Amino acid sequence: MKYVFKKFLFVLILGVMILSLAACAKKIENPVIRLSTTTSVNDSGLMAYLQPVFEADTGYTLEVTSAGTGAAIEKGRTGDADALLVHAKASEEEFIGEGYGEERVPFMYNFFVIVGPEADPAGVKGVATAAEAFQKIADAGATFISRGDDSGTHKAELKIWGAMGYDPTGQPWYVSVGDSMGRVLTVADEMVAYTFTDKATYLAHDNALSLLLEETDDMKNTYAMIAIKPERYPDTNYEGAQAFIEWMTSEKALKLIAEYGVEEYGEQLFFVP
Repeated sequence: MKYVFKKFLFVLILGVMILSLAACAKKIENPVIRLSTTTSVNDSGLMAYLQPVFEADTGYTLEVTSAGTGAAIEKGRTGDADALLVHAKASEEEFIGEGYGEERVPFMYNFFVIVGPEADPAGVKGVATAAEAFQKIADAGATFISRGDDSGTHKAELKIWGAMGYDPTGQPWYVSVGDSMGRVLTVADEMVAYTFTDKATYLAHDNALSLLLEETDDMKNTYAMIAIKPERYPDTNYEGAQAFIEWMTSEKALKLIAEYGVEEYGEQLFFVP
């Protein structure tokens, strides 16, 4: 009787394993997910930190390309991405309105900061808002380096100038680089200038710039994910994109995000709801 029971138990366990393997095989029928993301997620090291855990947990492989948010979203429009991870709400909503994605899924945030020379010739340190800091920089004619690349960071910077009713374009002190955040920080460092950056990339980048203004209400920076709709591109890996979004919003992933940077920089770089 014991032998029969053990045999039955073995067959039952084997059956469950076979069904589980079959389910997994179906789940990763297309194992490659093309993720188009913003440079700040990449330059800060966050994606490199999360990617191996995601791949080990799910069996998917991430192919990550990073660019400014404008260029990252454009990859979704052209069918060259399965999922987006970006940070420009108005552009994301426009993308969804055009029928490329079903839902914008916000899942984390950090803060933009203003950095510049330690001497702070414009007197930025101690002001209450980014708009006040920008006004001081403009009044002093102090060199300011802009990304100028239609990225989420660039859009956020322009929104602040716009709210002030001021257009710095063409001013001799306003330098538009048209490059990644890492490159902009290097240029600002070399030119002993001010710039507007996400805090995570600033901390991850080797430079002599001083942190002058942070965590004001007008510098909150929200990140969201969007899966590309298969109705737009039938060959898109919609199932993989949804698996990525599901994992990134899981308790495990959110905990990893919240812990990122604490050990190396002594503070949390990204925040979760």
